[in-house]
Amino acid sequence: MKSMATVIYHYDVLVVGAGHAGTEAALSAARLGAKTALLTTNCDTVAQMSCNPAIGGVAKGQIVRELDALGGAMGQAIDATGIQFRLLNRSKGPAMHSPRAQADKKGYQQEVKRIVEEADNLVLRQETVEDLLTEERGGVLHIIGVAVRGGAVYHAPAVVLTTGTFLAAIMHTGEAKTPGGRAGEGTTHGISGALHRLGFRVERFKTGTPARLNGRTIDYSQTQIQPGDDDPQPFSFLTERLTGEQLPCWITHTNEKVHALIRENLHRAPMYSGQIQSSGPRYCPSIEDKVVRFAEKSQHQLFLEPEGRHTREVYVNGVSTSLPRDVQDAMFREIPGCQHAQIMRYGYAVEYDYCPPDQLHPWLETKPVRGLFFAGQLNGTTGYEEAAAQGLMAGTNAALMLRGDEPLVLRRDQAYIGVLIDDLVTRSVDEPYRMFTSRAEYRLMLRQDNADRRLTPLGAKVGLVGLRRQALLATKEAEIARVTERLEATRADGVSLARLLSRPEVTWQDLTERLPELAIVPREVSQQVEYDVKYSGYIARQELQVERQKRLSMKRIPPHFDYTLIVHLRVEAREKFSRIRPVTLDQASRISGITPADVALLLAHLEGKGV
Repeated sequence: MKSMATVIYHYDVLVVGAGHAGTEAALSAARLGAKTALLTTNCDTVAQMSCNPAIGGVAKGQIVRELDALGGAMGQAIDATGIQFRLLNRSKGPAMHSPRAQADKKGYQQEVKRIVEEADNLVLRQETVEDLLTEERGGVLHIIGVAVRGGAVYHAPAVVLTTGTFLAAIMHTGEAKTPGGRAGEGTTHGISGALHRLGFRVERFKTGTPARLNGRTIDYSQTQIQPGDDDPQPFSFLTERLTGEQLPCWITHTNEKVHALIRENLHRAPMYSGQIQSSGPRYCPSIEDKVVRFAEKSQHQLFLEPEGRHTREVYVNGVSTSLPRDVQDAMFREIPGCQHAQIMRYGYAVEYDYCPPDQLHPWLETKPVRGLFFAGQLNGTTGYEEAAAQGLMAGTNAALMLRGDEPLVLRRDQAYIGVLIDDLVTRSVDEPYRMFTSRAEYRLMLRQDNADRRLTPLGAKVGLVGLRRQALLATKEAEIARVTERLEATRADGVSLARLLSRPEVTWQDLTERLPELAIVPREVSQQVEYDVKYSGYIARQELQVERQKRLSMKRIPPHFDYTLIVHLRVEAREKFSRIRPVTLDQASRISGITPADVALLLAHLEGKGV
């Protein structure tokens, strides 16, 4: 009997997984002209929101604005499908302002899928990847493609893995364990096996999700309404204004009865029974963790968030849990407004494989295998926004590699995305990584409002950004310059209006009373002029710090440098330098546990050897 021939497909870039990282990776590679295939186990779950139905938030909103400035899809998709928009931290300075939006969960997913389907150079395929194919050339391992279930093979010189929580995943609800990376879906073992075989360090993390309720059965009279902003601001710099009707969210609380019930059943919670051994996200704890770690608190705030315009399903933000079903039933009967609520989906925890990200170069290519890139939760992160940012950068650098161009690596002073990736590859992770404004030392420069001015020129330089976006930015910059010049040329009370605006107590509205023509200046222009003037001194000081760091970053370290040659270097420093392989002296200085003395020894050796 004649055997069937293996079907082989040829592409430039393969992206495995079509979540938030995978879609941005595939779209960015395709925008740069690479013939790209996006492979997913289910075409109906492209960009699915596995957990909360929202985009943005503190620091995360800045990332989405940066993604948009680089031509990413997330900002435009949430503008088209959001059901409530809020700017967080309005009472604080502009460096802390963070946009957030509730999403129509299905609408968002369908919008991203549409963007993917309509993209040039990109095909979406329903395939289950079971193995990674490599070959050795000159002692270096190269990726050459993937094998999928059913016997077909996809060949490509660049592969981006964005497998989310699906690698060897197990879901936990109380004592019950089910294979799967998301409720109603399976798991992937083949890729985990391939990563082990190729010599990657593979470890385990866990994450969790709360129950979902039928909104029709919630008594909202016992809760507090949380409306959206009266002047909702879009995420995308291409969106002129938001016109859709906003839906409210609602606030309720746990209480001592709920806490007592949880304490009585901790022995049945997988994290406390020993059923789960891996680490979870410290900054997004389960309700079990909150009750134990904050025992002095009599209540915890919960947000009831609608999942869409055409569903009554409600996400209960703040009560992530893996407690057994009967305990979840009893718990909600004690929460104000939820006493008679119907649970549509029970909360659960997911335990899954990830690869510690110190195995990556700063451009997200793996060190063990040339042409293989990792992005998203596979790198130990948590959050749609962090995943999407890594996806865009990995897809971009996969395509740039094929063109023979230098990779795009954003510095910490250029973007939150730069902070995120530098933290991952330089310091690695011991718990799921989440972005915060406090992680960014130059956050006054990295505001959400100026992401286009910071990053769109960089995106245009490598080919990520279209002509329309470039033209809009050029017009905006010209208007900012014109208005700034007008303020400097107009005097009042013996000083220029620009000098007057620099005073903390003076607002843009105050200036319009002195110069009425300022009243018609577009908000996106007046805001930039005001921030440029008010914070120029602070920004100038940060720029001096940046210049000092740049001098360190210009001192490059050879990729195969032998750290054993530095005789007096501490054993810990030698081990960390050898494992992480920093690209520059600047990166070396940020490795956890590395001291200034270690860096000084390394610098002296590099300069002494004339490297």
